[in-house]
Order: sequence, then C-alpha cells, then structure tokens
Amino acid sequence: MPKRLLVVESPGKVKKLSEILGTEWIVRASCGHIRELSDQGEDALGFSMDDGKVRCNYVPRDERSKETIQQLKTVAKQVTEVVLATDPDREGETIAWHLQEVLGLREVKRVVYTEITASAVRSAIAHPRKLDLNLVGAGLCRDCLDKLVGYKGSPLVWALNNGAKSVGRVQSATLHLICQREREIQTFVPQDYWSVWVDYAEGFRAFYHGMANATQEAAKQETEVHDDTTINNQTAPESTRVLSEAEATRLVEEAKRHPHQVVQYEGKVSNRQPPPPFITSTLQQAAGSRLRFPPEKTMQVAQKLYEAGLITYMRTDSVMLSPEFCESARKWLEANDPQNVPQRTTRHRSHKTAQEAHEAIRPTDVFRPSAQLRVELPNDEFNLYVLIWKRAIASQCRPAQLRKTKVITQSGEIIWQARGQVVEFLGYARYWPNLGKDTMLPALQQGQMLTLADAGHEKKQTQPPPRYSEPKLVQLMERKGIGRPSTYSPTIATLKKRGYIQLTKESIQPTTLGLEVDVFLQKALPDLLEAEFTAKMEDALDAIASGKQPWQQYLTSWNQNYFAPALAKAKTVAVNSSNGVKTAAVADRKFETSRTRCPQCNNFLAKIPSTKVKKKYFLKCHSGCENIVLFWNEFHKAWEAPRTKDTKDEKSTAKITSYPCPVCKKFLEEYSYTKDGQRKTMLRCSNPQSRQDKKHKDVAYFHTQKGWWSPKFGEMKS
Repeated sequence: MPKRLLVVESPGKVKKLSEILGTEWIVRASCGHIRELSDQGEDALGFSMDDGKVRCNYVPRDERSKETIQQLKTVAKQVTEVVLATDPDREGETIAWHLQEVLGLREVKRVVYTEITASAVRSAIAHPRKLDLNLVGAGLCRDCLDKLVGYKGSPLVWALNNGAKSVGRVQSATLHLICQREREIQTFVPQDYWSVWVDYAEGFRAFYHGMANATQEAAKQETEVHDDTTINNQTAPESTRVLSEAEATRLVEEAKRHPHQVVQYEGKVSNRQPPPPFITSTLQQAAGSRLRFPPEKTMQVAQKLYEAGLITYMRTDSVMLSPEFCESARKWLEANDPQNVPQRTTRHRSHKTAQEAHEAIRPTDVFRPSAQLRVELPNDEFNLYVLIWKRAIASQCRPAQLRKTKVITQSGEIIWQARGQVVEFLGYARYWPNLGKDTMLPALQQGQMLTLADAGHEKKQTQPPPRYSEPKLVQLMERKGIGRPSTYSPTIATLKKRGYIQLTKESIQPTTLGLEVDVFLQKALPDLLEAEFTAKMEDALDAIASGKQPWQQYLTSWNQNYFAPALAKAKTVAVNSSNGVKTAAVADRKFETSRTRCPQCNNFLAKIPSTKVKKKYFLKCHSGCENIVLFWNEFHKAWEAPRTKDTKDEKSTAKITSYPCPVCKKFLEEYSYTKDGQRKTMLRCSNPQSRQDKKHKDVAYFHTQKGWWSPKFGEMKS
C-alpha cells in the first residue's frame, strides 16, 4: 500500500500525529534545525556578500543531523508524497526550506496547523500550500545577521582577556538594559520624605494632597493595564511627598487646629476589560510571577502541552482566537457561569507587527475535565495548562465592574484625599484575579463636616529602581522591540551561560564580566546596544517576511553602510580600551576588601565576584597597580598570579632537594609562591604526575624555626 511521509520538527509530536493519521502515513521528525551556516570562507562566516547577492554555504549541524538527513532521504524514496509540517512560524518555514533542499524536493507541499487535534491536522493536510519564500528569506537573513554580528563582533571582547566570549545582536542590547538599570541602582541617592495622613471618626483615612491656594495637579487619566509580571499591581496609598520633618509636623498641627469638611465626593462604576489571551511573552511573564517558572522552563513545559494536543502553538505574538474556540468558550460559560456571558464575543487587538494568521495560546478543548488531566499530567504541566485555560476563558468573559470612590476634604488651606474601590461584579476576574483588595469608603455628602480622630506622619525613604525579574525583562524586551517571541527565552539563557548575568533572589543582576563587556561595547559598538537600533532591525526582518524588502539587498546594504565601517572603528577602540575598560568597571563599583595585600603597593586587594572560578571571586588591586590579579590555588591553599606563556616551567625554577617524598620516595622539590602579598617556600613532590593523585594531596612541608614541617607527616627528619 503506498505511503505518504509527514515531516515535523519535534519527535514529541510523532506518536500523536501517527495516531491521528493512521497507517497510510509515516511521520518523522527533523529534530529542529538540520543545517547551519558552515565555518568556511572569510572570517568563517559560511556566506559571502558580493554585488548585493548573498551566497550561503549550509552544512549539517552535527552528527545527529547527518543521520537524520540520511534517514529522511531513505524514507522519502519509499513514499509517493512528502508533506512538510514544521512549526507555523518564520523559523518553521525556514526549516521546511532546508528540508526541501536536502531531500531534493521539486514541489513542496507545506501544511500548517496551530493545534495537534484530528480536525486541525486533517484540515491542514487537505489544504497544502507552497513554501512562503518571503518568510524563508527573513529566516535566512536572521541567520546571516546573527552570525555576522557574532563572528565579527566577538573577537573585540576576546581582547579584554577577562573571559568574555561573545557579542550578539539581541544579546548585547538586552545586556545593556540590565547594566543600565544596575548603574541606576549604584548611583541612586536615597531621599527622606514624609507621608502625612488624617484619620476620621467616620471610618476612613485620607492623605495630604497639597494646599488649596496652590495650583492643583490635573486629575490623571486612569488607564487599565494588565500587567502579567505581577499578581496584584495595586500599591499602598500615601500622601503627596513632604520633604522635611518640620513641614510634616506643621501640617499635622494645622490639621488638628482646623475643622474638616468634604469638598468633593465622586463615586462612579467603571468597567475593567478582560485581559487578552496569552501570547508568548505574556505567558512567560505570567508563568514567572505566578508559577515561578523561568522563561526557558515555561517554553519547555508549553512545548510538551502542545505536543500532547492540549494547547495551540506556543510561539505567537497574536491575541486572535478562532471563531470555533470563541463559540466553544461561550457554550462553556453558558453552561457553567451564565452571568459571565458577554452580549457580543470579545475581540482583542494584536500589536501592529503581530502575525495575524496565528492564534493566541489557548486550550484545544475547553470542556476537557481538569480532574482527568490532574491525574495524567506532571504538576508543572498541569499548573501551566490551568493558567492557559483560565486566561483564555477570562478573555471571553464580561468586564469586571468596579465602584470607585474619591473623597476630597479640606482643613484650613490643606487638601486631603482618600480613594476607595469595591468590586461589584467579578466578571473575568473570577478566572483571572488581578483587581486587588476592596477598599471601602463610607457614603458621604459634599459639604459634610467630619470628625478628626487622629493625624500623623510617617517617615519614608525613596527606593532605587528594582532589578528586573525574568518576567519583567521579557516584558521590557517586548515593549522595546528587542527580539521576537522565539528569542526571548534563548537570549536570557545565553546571557546566563556566558556568565554576563546571574539571578540574585529571583532578580537579574549583571556580573562584573557583564558590566565590563557593556562598558566596552558602549565605546566600540554603541549603536548595537540601543534598543531602538535593534528594534529597527527586527522591523526590517518583518518587512522582509511580508515581501516588502529583498533580504539579500538589506543584508549587504546594512553591512556596507553601517556594520563594516562601525567594526573598523571599533577595532581601534578595542586596542586603546582593552586595559582601561576593566579598570573603569572595577573603579565604578565598591567591592569587598580581602585580607591579602597587593605585592606592589601593600594595599588590601579587592574581591571581584566571578562565576568562572571555584571560589566565586578573584583578587585584584584597585589602587592603580596594573596586572595585579591573584587566583586561589586549591592545591597550594594560596593566592597566586596566573601563569602566562612567558612564565618558566616549574621544573626549571624549582630546586630539587635530597629529602624523599613520604609517599613515592622520589625527591621533594623546593617551590616558591606568593601568599598574602609575601613570597613563601614549601617542599612538595618533584613528580608533577604524582602530585595529581589523592595520596600526594597532603605532601606539603612548610619552613618553620625548627626546620621543615608538614601538617600530615610532622617534622622532616634529616
């Protein structure tokens, strides 16, 4: 019986799709990307640019990819038809093009579905299309751009000799945001201020809001914003800031001296619209704040849910929902929560750059019993599924209704203000609670006299801007246009892997290495760090994907007009700055002082944090002495300078003695080293190979007044 071949990306989809399609289909996986740009050609780029043309040389990514390609070729020869069903995004389209190339397919049948359900898959196969070469062009352009920036830019930071490994188009711009925030924190000077309040016997507290004879600030227009990085974004009320205790005390005394009267009372019912369903970035934000998932874990768990046929495709920037799902959600609400059914189906507006052909992230079957899934799924998968289900249902509910109250009172010339909020109808918040607690205010009338129960002030202090959490960073990347849904998680993971950032109490903090790299790149390639510059590149890729710009022309023009000249200038900066950058980065920040002194100036050395060394820090002189850097030698239990190629071999500097090694009986050697800024001498086994085994670990004799002595073997006998 003739067979047909369906090629997908992930092996996790094979079983589910095989069950849907039956025995007439063979389902195989490419395991993601099968090819990458080679390391051949000029600067190992794997592509060349000439006369507005780009010629790419692609090779299998690794040995597994070679095997996968060979297996797919073998199966392709045995079937009557090959259908490519890689993921429904730009990356998936590019992978499909690579499959066409390696399998030698003349006419490609490309199918796209956003959920792995029988109806969606069969409908997609019944309506195949050709490859979208505009999407492929955008994918190839991204490949070349990223390699061009990485391979040409990274050698600049290698010259710093501080462990920096890479520069990246999206990576470096994201690191810059993190470092900018860190410098704001470091330079922040806290300011004392006082919050002044009055308590009324009628049962509420009001806060100082200015003077009656001063021009009052125009009422701020309230905008409803759904922040997925926090569960409750309601902040504690406080007064207009008073900058001295004397003034705060004067206001309290004035409040006690004069009668209080209601001068304005406003009460209105407002609607809070339901949040849109999840897109990639908001899913990562919400899972980070509510489930404590880092972005990479969110995407891994979501991938499993997608492959199991439980949710739609999880890499999307569109909040659109299919009419079928909207109807299904409406039926669920009619059966289970009829008061929450809106008059008309709720529609949400996507960002202007979103790919409207895609859907938002949603459950494939809103009626699927959660009790059954709780048994079938691991906890992480179940919890993320419930989060997605609740958000999708909430997006189709009625708005929440809030009764908001504002009271303005006056005593003498002082204006006081109180605000209240009561939820009158939960609406969508029954499934997606983000409204905060009720704050009740009594029913009052304009002109009503009030009874003062107490008045006082509280000293506070301005706080530095907080470090970004991972959800907040994803939100910032999305807002500034840095990267796209598929790149948020890998970018943060790369910054961690490179040692440029670290997590400190769930907040992202740049390491010393990350700060040094950012300081250097501000001088060498400043444009590459600007969010607007990187966002324009993403816009260009979107324009290529929509057929508005040829990708080869864009790449060659960008390189010729910007990157090549910028790189030439950056190389001169690298030569002049490689030593100064490290000194500047250290000088800008206060580090903990060690007990070890600099061998040149005798000042205590600074502890410089580093994830690259076992002790988590190394020592460096911050008093102006160049090249004074010490690392901990675990074997010698001492701080030592790093060895360079010019350092003579140990054998040529060590002096062989007549004392036998207590373990192997070979002669001991006299070895000199630096500790606490002083030169010291010890005896150790002269055989370098023997010194690596555990038995020789304690073979160390130190010079004392009585002669050579070992903590393990005692005094050396003559």
